[in-house]
Amino acid sequence: MSDLSRTGPVGRSLRGAVLAIVALLWVGPYLWMTITSLRTLDEIVQAPAYPLPQNPSLDAYREVMTQVPVGRYLVNTLVMALSIATLQILLALPAGYALAKLRFRGRGTAFLLVLACLLIPPQVTFVPVFTMLGPVGLVNTMGALVVPFAVSAFGTFLVRQALLSVPDEIIEAARLDGASELRIVYGILAPLVRPTLAAMFLFSFVYHYSDYFWPLVMTTDDENRTLPLAIALLREQGTGVRWHIVMAGNVILSAPVLAVFAIAQRQIVRAVAQR
Repeated sequence: MSDLSRTGPVGRSLRGAVLAIVALLWVGPYLWMTITSLRTLDEIVQAPAYPLPQNPSLDAYREVMTQVPVGRYLVNTLVMALSIATLQILLALPAGYALAKLRFRGRGTAFLLVLACLLIPPQVTFVPVFTMLGPVGLVNTMGALVVPFAVSAFGTFLVRQALLSVPDEIIEAARLDGASELRIVYGILAPLVRPTLAAMFLFSFVYHYSDYFWPLVMTTDDENRTLPLAIALLREQGTGVRWHIVMAGNVILSAPVLAVFAIAQRQIVRAVAQR
């Protein structure tokens, strides 16, 4: 009976309803944010719990564009997030390959160290990193935002787990054909674990694109600051919180993340299915 309920029309309808409710719970805050950005401040003050705008307006977006150099900050944020995600993938592939397929003394200890690094948040290490980057002139540069995160323990773990499912015969056949280790890692194994790499890229991109703490402590002027810092300053300008402007800024901030997710979602579903 339970099997029929899961596979029959009633079961499918119930499952669809549950998924729709869950999706609404996740999408609801974003919809509220978008609708609020189209309202005026007077409407929000008079009826804060009523989200529908009486006279939809894009004035909040125009004011955000006027007060904040969105283009420059967005470019800085994208360059930082894309550079970090790309470097993490390029370095996690050989590291995961070594931990999954190579036999050497201390491999287990090295893997335990990688797992231990997952327990240390970046906020704990920012003081020593700051004192290391300061003498070499990297503070307040794009390098200070990218270099400390070029290696990812989480990415190494993901790649290592994905490569464990790849048969060793593929690697041995490539070696017999004269392929170098770099050719094996980047030319043969990378396409085989593409869903995992896509998921890793998205995790890294979203985390660093939205990061507020690290750019705040590593930048001292507007040249290298990122969009989350600029959007946070919108709330502090003037008297009171201008919620329509804050919401408009956050809609602009989240748009690139949604676009990246839309592009990578198929690979992410495949990565989850493989697990």
